[in-house]
Amino acid sequence: MRYSKEHKQETHTRIVKKAAVLLREKGAHGVGVADLMKEAGLTHGGFYAHFDSREALVIEAFAYAMDRATERWRQIAAQTPPDKRLATIVDSYLTAVHRDDPGHGCTVPALGAEIVRESPKTRKAFAAKLDQMLDMIAEQMGDVPRKTARKQAMAMLATMAGTLLLARIAGNGELSNEILAAGREASLGQAAPAKPAATKRAAAKGAAAAR
Repeated sequence: MRYSKEHKQETHTRIVKKAAVLLREKGAHGVGVADLMKEAGLTHGGFYAHFDSREALVIEAFAYAMDRATERWRQIAAQTPPDKRLATIVDSYLTAVHRDDPGHGCTVPALGAEIVRESPKTRKAFAAKLDQMLDMIAEQMGDVPRKTARKQAMAMLATMAGTLLLARIAGNGELSNEILAAGREASLGQAAPAKPAATKRAAAKGAAAAR
């Protein structure tokens, strides 16, 4: 039976979406092709009609998941006053709901440690999407110079992802909640706008005069 191009694309997209969830839930090596196809309601034999290899599917699933995360942050930014965007992104990321639902959460803490063991092609694709996430965060830092904003975005995302990973390791009790709270505070500290040199000099003079 022949299917239309539209039907094939819909099926392809469904497989990618299901894979994106399962990979984040079970890890890059915790689920096989047969499991992925079954989850999508298809037979194992139909896999190669959509993908050249398992690696090709993994790369698409990673990209899909990371694109969704970046898009969610863009939506938050569009609906939030500029001075509150970073805080809102952090508060939406470091939550108990996100901690307890890795399958629909950020790919970085869910799969980041496994990516370093993947092929150069997979690592390169993951790094490209990571770069886009960093740019999106940096864009929310107002008048901060781009180079400085990028550094702060790197520190902020590293703190957020690391916090979520530790919170998941700790479970869902008091320690885990404390980790989330500490991570929120630290993440926003990493994203504090840099003071212009003139402002710093003025502050130093004021402090000296007050002595």
